Amino acid sequence: MSGIADVARLAGVSKSTASRALTGGGYVSDLTRQRVTDAAASLGYVPSTSAVSLATGRTRTIALIVPKVNRWYFGSIVEGVERTLIPLGYDVTLYVAEPGSNDRESLYSTYLARKRFDGIIAVALEPDDADLERLANIGKPVVSIGNALSGVPTLGLDNIAITRIITQHLIALGHTDIAFVGSTPRSDAPAKDVDERSIGYRNAMNDHDLAVRIRSVPSTLTITDAYAAAASFLADAASRPTGVVAACDEVAIGVIIAARRMGISVPTELSVVGIDGHDYAEMFSLTTIEQFPQAQGVEATRLLLSMIEGTGEPAWRTEAETRLVVRASTAPPRVS
Repeated sequence: MSGIADVARLAGVSKSTASRALTGGGYVSDLTRQRVTDAAASLGYVPSTSAVSLATGRTRTIALIVPKVNRWYFGSIVEGVERTLIPLGYDVTLYVAEPGSNDRESLYSTYLARKRFDGIIAVALEPDDADLERLANIGKPVVSIGNALSGVPTLGLDNIAITRIITQHLIALGHTDIAFVGSTPRSDAPAKDVDERSIGYRNAMNDHDLAVRIRSVPSTLTITDAYAAAASFLADAASRPTGVVAACDEVAIGVIIAARRMGISVPTELSVVGIDGHDYAEMFSLTTIEQFPQAQGVEATRLLLSMIEGTGEPAWRTEAETRLVVRASTAPPRVS
């Protein structure tokens, strides 16, 4: 295996010059740097990350904090971050910090406190989360994906606006009896994004003088819990809504599965809309507001790198791209 001495010999320079050229730890002319780089490439030599870190004060590692990895949204963000960083020679350290878990506490008190990274991408933190203060105290650049966080550049959705749009889609079709499914159960901690989506639904209903028809059905944001919730509130045909606005696509899919098993035709008897653009949305012909989490991971990573390099002034709030996709889960309500 070739070492730095072999690279220096092939490039015709000293070992210290070869080291500076490869790690960026001091001045080397462009011509010499290219000669050393070419020599290293021909020998298959890659400088160790510890050597680069000692020379530059950089680890070329990014910390990525997510609450879960077994949900399509978070997995897509991870993929976007990795695809951006790896070609640039950066490593990604993934931390899963589920709210309320012991792992979350040790993450902040031990692992992040070691500062073995150049910056942090934090996904789906709550604005009043005590973790914000601890992140700030670490003293590294931070970018957030999701909720707007005080003092942290954030890439996220206008949840109120997009839920108003998807609710108005049902109203435009003629629906007046529309339920919101996926409001946070009382036993769970508040979730700002879900609360905002509920507000968007309520705003749309109020805009069309449908305040008396407003109703929310609690459910966690999973297919299985939404299925159970739907099996309950859809059981009474007399009080059954004609439309459902789901807090996310997974909730919408749970509602659709429950309706089908109960013999309720979607969309003839029940129109269902979601939010997110889940991988399964097309399979269930779901009308939804699509977002693009992989692209969010890419954009957040580019923003963080610009902060690390000091090449740009970050915007404190950047709205992520969305689009309305109308499929076969919605139709005008059936006339009795």
